[in-house]
Amino acid sequence: MTLVLVVDDVPAMAEQYAYDLRRLGGYEVEIVQDGRQALERLGGEAFDCVILDLEMPGMDGFEVLRTLERRGSEVPVIVYTGTGDYDRCIQAVRLGAYGFIDKAEPVERIVREIELATERRRLRAEVRTLRHRLDGESALVGSSAALQRLREQIARVAPVPSTVLITGESGTGKELVARELHRLGAHATAPFVALNAAALPEHLVESELFGHERGAFTGASATRKGAFEAAERGTLFLDEIGELPLAAQAKLLRVLEDHRVTRVGATRPITVEARVVAATNRELEAEVRAGRFRQDLFYRLNVHQIAVPPLRERRSDVPEIAEGFAAAISARFGMRPKRLAPDTIDLLMAYDWSRNNVRELRNVVERMIIAADGEVIGPEHVPSELRGETPLGSGGGESFQELKAEAERRIVIAALERHGWHVTRTAEALGLADHASLLKIMRRHNIRRP
Repeated sequence: MTLVLVVDDVPAMAEQYAYDLRRLGGYEVEIVQDGRQALERLGGEAFDCVILDLEMPGMDGFEVLRTLERRGSEVPVIVYTGTGDYDRCIQAVRLGAYGFIDKAEPVERIVREIELATERRRLRAEVRTLRHRLDGESALVGSSAALQRLREQIARVAPVPSTVLITGESGTGKELVARELHRLGAHATAPFVALNAAALPEHLVESELFGHERGAFTGASATRKGAFEAAERGTLFLDEIGELPLAAQAKLLRVLEDHRVTRVGATRPITVEARVVAATNRELEAEVRAGRFRQDLFYRLNVHQIAVPPLRERRSDVPEIAEGFAAAISARFGMRPKRLAPDTIDLLMAYDWSRNNVRELRNVVERMIIAADGEVIGPEHVPSELRGETPLGSGGGESFQELKAEAERRIVIAALERHGWHVTRTAEALGLADHASLLKIMRRHNIRRP
């Protein structure tokens, strides 16, 4: 249900608005009578929209808007005024208000404005999600057998609300897997909140996870929701979970078991309903044996485990990923699209990518785009540290049949790249009987032109 906050220093006016909004819009409405109370309520509750009076004693509507802007709040605010001074309303819009109305306008118009404001907020969140997915870290691009298995595993686990542990080397795309689990899950329109445990100062871990009350510690000037509350009914992605301090691990375990959090400085627990997806590039079982990670938390997180394959185990996906990066990076830099020469792709496919996997490939493509003056990125633009490596089968976990299939797939893709994806010419170059033989091989390995 849509939750609306009405801020007005005239109680009769606020009560009338609340009554009409409940009756006509079916909203849940709360009322406060000054700006400070509004900021306190907005710091502790997930409101969908705010109706804000500009003319209030003490902290007026303008100061509320400035504070919300400093906080980075995304709650849409509709200001209203009874003075008819629309210049002040326009000033409020410049400070971040979604729109303005006159107090004399019919409530039906206000209900419509609330609907438009909340829909706009939802669409902006969707656009952000899409941009993130298309922004170049696309580790889930490709059609190799290893990636097909990963996609199948994600599809099986996504509808299940249990916790998931994603494992894999740095740069393999663990957050993308988490986002795909969220997208395919039961609450795809609910929030996806990502928190990197390795990036959190130890003294702020609990505040970030569980929230805090105003005055709970030095610098806590306002009540703040934690990640669990922010991800309500959606997905909370805890990256680098192996870096979480032991004290916070114990409290995280309690939340996973009870589905309740207690903000720092509070005594009353709050019920939360968010699916937890954790990720790590560490061997958590070894961390458990070393006493750095709680065994009970490991078992609680490891209900379902998804292992993301390193790039060296699916090198035949490198051309498609690299060409996607080249197009996206060129567009972002405002350049004409640059093309990767076949010899360049051969070098990229031969490299191990063990330092940072897909993220390393993206950085290399960006370096080559900057280094190449023309529209073709040749082998001379490939960084020197990538040349001359042919570590086929260095992944360690593949069977002979898997290595053989991946090698055949790489050979065919490299040949197709060299001949501009002309099937007949490629078949002749590979010594095949005819183009039908090559098409059969391409179908077997799920090879399609990028």
